[in-house]
Amino acid sequence: MKSPKSFRLHIGLFGRRNVGKSSLLNALTQQEVSIVSEVAGTTTDPVEKPMELLPLGPVLFIDTAGMDDVGSLGEKRVQKTKAVFDRTDLGILISNSETWGDFEEATLRELKERGIPMIVVFNKADLYQPQACMLNSLSADKIPVVETSATKRAGIDMLRQTILKTAPDDYINRPAIVADLVGPGEAAILVVPIDKEAPKGRLILPQVQSIRDLLDGDSFCMVVKDQQLPEALSRMNTPPKLVVTDSQAFTKVAALTPPEIPLTGFSILFARFQGDLTATVRGAMAIDQLKAGDRILIAEACSHHPIQEDIGTVKIPNWLNKYVGGKLQIEHARGRDFPDDVSQYKLIIHCGACMWNRREMLSRILKAQQAGVPITNYGLTIAYSLGIFERALQPFPEALKIYRDHLETNTQQ
Repeated sequence: MKSPKSFRLHIGLFGRRNVGKSSLLNALTQQEVSIVSEVAGTTTDPVEKPMELLPLGPVLFIDTAGMDDVGSLGEKRVQKTKAVFDRTDLGILISNSETWGDFEEATLRELKERGIPMIVVFNKADLYQPQACMLNSLSADKIPVVETSATKRAGIDMLRQTILKTAPDDYINRPAIVADLVGPGEAAILVVPIDKEAPKGRLILPQVQSIRDLLDGDSFCMVVKDQQLPEALSRMNTPPKLVVTDSQAFTKVAALTPPEIPLTGFSILFARFQGDLTATVRGAMAIDQLKAGDRILIAEACSHHPIQEDIGTVKIPNWLNKYVGGKLQIEHARGRDFPDDVSQYKLIIHCGACMWNRREMLSRILKAQQAGVPITNYGLTIAYSLGIFERALQPFPEALKIYRDHLETNTQQ
């Protein structure tokens, strides 16, 4: 089984047309992944190639169209290339030394402003040699440089080694989903109502990943449906360290779980694992400021056909309208169709982004913050709307303090 994209280091390949990005990708993967041609602009849409880059592990290379593409179609290609920045964990800028200029400087600046580690590759080193002043400038900025000839497979091993050394620390030492909240030798109960939108015979990805994370952390794991929770608790000689539930069953599971046992939801775990829990907790508290007619954006990472009881299009809107006491103006965005301008919204509510890498979710959080728009996620929204927000934050002391400080401030006012 392949690792899901969300667990892969996303490596973006950027550069002008015809500098050898596709040839370099083919050399790195040792496969003919991208079409190679002397004609500039052969790569149109971003090309993705998952692979195992040992000893680093699973990675996803993203080959992009040339940043200097021209014409109306070329502009659309460039926009798709720029969107790849949002999900890039490690950027590789490719040049042939002869054409270094504004495009390259702008790419380095974009990566630097986003805090994305980067490597500069001077390809076609058998034909062009980088100038000493250029190398000195990159060295002064502590940007690793590798010289390659992709067609001759020269310098490829050095590039692999440089990727391993430059990979961001938060990927190498990725935080746990849930195991750190439970501990080795301790038990967690995962309450898993069978989701009608999950493929037949399978659990949804956050549930599967949580089970694996607990096993990796040497924790015990019991998986039950919501109606089985009371019996599961009664059979345990030692209470579980944590109960985790699907957000849609929050109210029922909260009523069945003794108050001394910490409780949270899968979606809230992923607000921490895939994004920024404190930022999305603050976003959820903005629900109190909503009023009828406000514009709300509900965004999902996946594109799927919603069912009658769909969480994003039916249940959350209903809970929010009831909480606000009026009808909100709710819009939806799916997949990577996220508005460039989000300033018109009073709140953005995002799914757990289990199918993405963390970088892309953090990019959306940053975009919302820059526009001054609060952003939260499904689980936090549900818990807040149903009045069990404090209970759902019990396992996260820092986030819980933010909420209690908020309550205290409102009481004093």
